[in-house]
Amino acid sequence: MEYGQISGIAKPISRVVQGTAMFSEDARDAAFALLDAALAASGTTFDTGHIYMHGGCERVFGAWARDRGVRDQITLIDKGAHPTDQKNPRVTPEDIALDLRESLEDLGFDFIDIYLLHRDDPAYPVGPIMEALNEHQAAGKIGIFGGSNWSVQRLEEANEYAYAHNLNPFTVSSPNFSLATQHQAPWAGCLSIAGETGSADRAWYAAHNMPLITWSSLAGGFFSGRFRRDNLDSFSTYGDKLCVETYSGEANFARLDRAEQLGRERGMTLPQVALAYVLSQPLNIYALVGSATPAEYQMNADALALKLTADELAWLESGTPTPA
Repeated sequence: MEYGQISGIAKPISRVVQGTAMFSEDARDAAFALLDAALAASGTTFDTGHIYMHGGCERVFGAWARDRGVRDQITLIDKGAHPTDQKNPRVTPEDIALDLRESLEDLGFDFIDIYLLHRDDPAYPVGPIMEALNEHQAAGKIGIFGGSNWSVQRLEEANEYAYAHNLNPFTVSSPNFSLATQHQAPWAGCLSIAGETGSADRAWYAAHNMPLITWSSLAGGFFSGRFRRDNLDSFSTYGDKLCVETYSGEANFARLDRAEQLGRERGMTLPQVALAYVLSQPLNIYALVGSATPAEYQMNADALALKLTADELAWLESGTPTPA
C-alpha cells in the first residue's frame, strides 16, 4: 500500500480508497470479510454516504469498525446533502445538520474524519454552507470538509467567503475521474474532470494542491473487461446498463484496447492499468474503488506498483505519442 497526507488529517491516507455503496445489511458477513481484507492489505481509508442504502451502508461499516476495534486506525470519508430529486437539492444548513446527525447515529461514531457535500446547488449562496460546516467542525463532529461534485468555480467562491470571514475552507474535493470519459453524467449533478474537457480543472487542482478523492476510478466497471463492443446489448442489471450508457463509446473502447496492450507489456491486468492511470497523475490523488471481493481489493492495491510515465498517460488517453 502507498499513502499520502491530507492537511488536517494526522493519519496517513491510503491511495486506494474502498467504497461501501454496495454494502447490504442482509449480507453483513460478506461486507465484514471485504473490510477485513482491505485492512489486512494495509488499506486504511474508506468511503461511505448517508444516501447509500438509506443509511444501511453506514450501519454496516460502523458495526464492523466497532466490532474490530479499529476506529482510531482508519480514516472515514462520509458524504451528506444528497438531493432527494432534481427539484430538491438539499444543500442547506438544515439539510447538512440533519444528514450529519443521522450519519453519526447510523455509524455509531461521534466524529467523521472527512466530510463531503455529496452534491452542490449552485443557486444556493456559499456563505451559510461554509458557516454551517465550520460550526460542525468546531463542535468536534467532523474533521476537514470538502465537496463531491462541486465545480472549481464554486470551490473558489466558497473558499473566498471562508477566507474573508476567518473560516476554515474546503480542503478536499471528490469529482469523477478515470481513463474513460463520460458521454453523459450517470446521475444528475455529477461532475467529471476526465479527458480533455477536464484538463483545466486538473490544472487548477494541481496549482492549488487540493487533494482529490476520485470516484468511479475504474469507470463504473467499464475497465473490468466484461464490456466489449459486441456484447453491450446483453447487460440487464441497473449498474451494468448505466455503465453502458455512460462510457461505451468508441473513444473509450480505444482507450480500453490500449490499456490491455500496455497491461500485456507490463504484466498487469486491464483494471490495474486503468487504476494506475489515475494514481500516476501529477496530483495528490486517492482512487475510490468499489472492490466487491477481497481478491479484487488486493488486485487494486497491487496496481500501485505500476508507475506510468507522462508519455504513457498521454498514449492511453489519445494514442500518441507511442510509449517506448
